[in-house]
Amino acid sequence: MHFHSPEYFWFLVLIPVFIFLSKKRKPSVIRFSSLAPVRSASKKKPFPAGMMLHTLRIISLILLITAFARPQEVDVEREFETKGVDIVLALDISGSMLAEDFKPENRISVAKTEAKKFITGRQNDRIGLVVFAKQSYTQCPLTLDYRILDALIDGIEVGLIKDGTAIGLGIATAVNRLRESNAKSKIIILLTDGENNAGNIDPVTAAELAKSFGIRIYTIGIGRGGLVPFPIEDPIFGKRYVQAEVKIDEKILKRIADITDGIFFQAKDASSLAKVYQKIDSLERTEVKVKEYSSFRELYHWVLIPGFFLLLFEVLLGNSLFLKIP
Repeated sequence: MHFHSPEYFWFLVLIPVFIFLSKKRKPSVIRFSSLAPVRSASKKKPFPAGMMLHTLRIISLILLITAFARPQEVDVEREFETKGVDIVLALDISGSMLAEDFKPENRISVAKTEAKKFITGRQNDRIGLVVFAKQSYTQCPLTLDYRILDALIDGIEVGLIKDGTAIGLGIATAVNRLRESNAKSKIIILLTDGENNAGNIDPVTAAELAKSFGIRIYTIGIGRGGLVPFPIEDPIFGKRYVQAEVKIDEKILKRIADITDGIFFQAKDASSLAKVYQKIDSLERTEVKVKEYSSFRELYHWVLIPGFFLLLFEVLLGNSLFLKIP
């Protein structure tokens, strides 16, 4: 509920003044030739007529002042106009993503967790998912159903695609998903921990293709590079670790980002990867315009009518049943 003219409530401060002045009034007196009527009247408990009349008057004044403040019921309608961002996550699922330099998790687990957090923070944006190793596939087309997207991310495992790192092919597949988009902004978030060693499309050529469609690429090099603990399954001793060398081609990732007006990020641990996604999230925000329409329904008669009748009732009682002399 809304009051159109709340300034009228200042008149409520006059009510205590009214009560104070009514108590300060000197009682009227009348001379009698005999005290017998007074003695007989004092034997009966007097009805508090004055208090009742004062209470009725105060309640009626409160109701009338509230009516002047014009209470209103407000109905608000909002119309949202959004210009969303179309995003494709291109995720490397080559064997090197099993490296456990992000203890206690491996790279692929951390990458999946942070990608899901990023998706949770988006609204009104279509997001798709591309995975690549030696080949590249669309795991999920652009969608607004983030629950399905989360489930598909959970289902990603290293080994779904033959091992290798086809960065150029991963970019090309993502571009294919975005090339017909009419979104305000089209971006690819490319996450990899290696260097391009597979596929028939060069990463620079793929970046030039993305630029021609107005697509910006944010590249993320995940992992420290160099020697990292890598798990292997030994048929005799079970799971054990070896130190394997993984090279991250930072130069090509920076080149891809530069060509498309994107940014290259390096994530050497889980917390830095989380910060990378937060940075991208702040850079690519959906434009939302809100138009608000309000309609008002007057409610003053719900307090005006009772207030008027209570005041009338108080006047009638004061001049009839509770009439005082003089």
